[in-house]
Amino acid sequence: MSKLNLLRRGGRAVLAGALLLGGALAHYAAPLPLSAIAPPSRQFGLPFAGAPGPDTWLLGQGYGNTTGSYRQRRSTYGNLQGIHAGLDFSAPCGTPVRAIGDGRVAEVDGTHGSPPHNVVIDHAGNLSSLYGHLRVRSSVRVGQQVKRGQIIGESGDSQFTCVSAPHLHLELRDRSHQRFFNPVPYIAADWDTLALAGGFGRGYEYDLDQPRRWQTPDTQPGALRGGPLLNEFRRPWPPAPGGAR
Repeated sequence: MSKLNLLRRGGRAVLAGALLLGGALAHYAAPLPLSAIAPPSRQFGLPFAGAPGPDTWLLGQGYGNTTGSYRQRRSTYGNLQGIHAGLDFSAPCGTPVRAIGDGRVAEVDGTHGSPPHNVVIDHAGNLSSLYGHLRVRSSVRVGQQVKRGQIIGESGDSQFTCVSAPHLHLELRDRSHQRFFNPVPYIAADWDTLALAGGFGRGYEYDLDQPRRWQTPDTQPGALRGGPLLNEFRRPWPPAPGGAR
């Protein structure tokens, strides 16, 4: 083997190692200051084209203090302060998923996503969007520039069956992957209609000591990775069946 080929192979190995290390370190990076994050101004779009409906896509679970996340606030969502840190859109497997805004592809099947496949796109204002539970590996490449509305993957199933739980999990984070933001104020959409038309009947968990807090889609709290639980309520409603876990 020539010295040139050895150098090329060595370079690829170093690059791969650096990428793996960078992904690992990102889990422990310092969160960006809130002053460095672009405020919400409806600057993004929805991840699907066309109108919602029973044969296209629906809003499944909202972001925030949902009843489902409350029941699993110490287990599944314990590292996310007890809240559901994204939006779940119910959609048949294979539904084209579109970038919610212009940006650069930061990860394809990286360390920050939801299986079986995922994509992360970096946007202006130190924001990143994550598209989880994609059916197959995306054809976009790390470093590629994408435009709002461009197809970047296909909706899949978190249970790997395309029958059990077909949906897209969409998150909006800071670029350090330590802060999680409510996507609703950032995405231009008729959220009142989406909440009515979708399968979001479970709604939000009530804190009977502050019953009006966190009860609408646009007022859900941001989260910090590894922070204390936000929803350790003294008087929750509805009670969690079998107790919280």
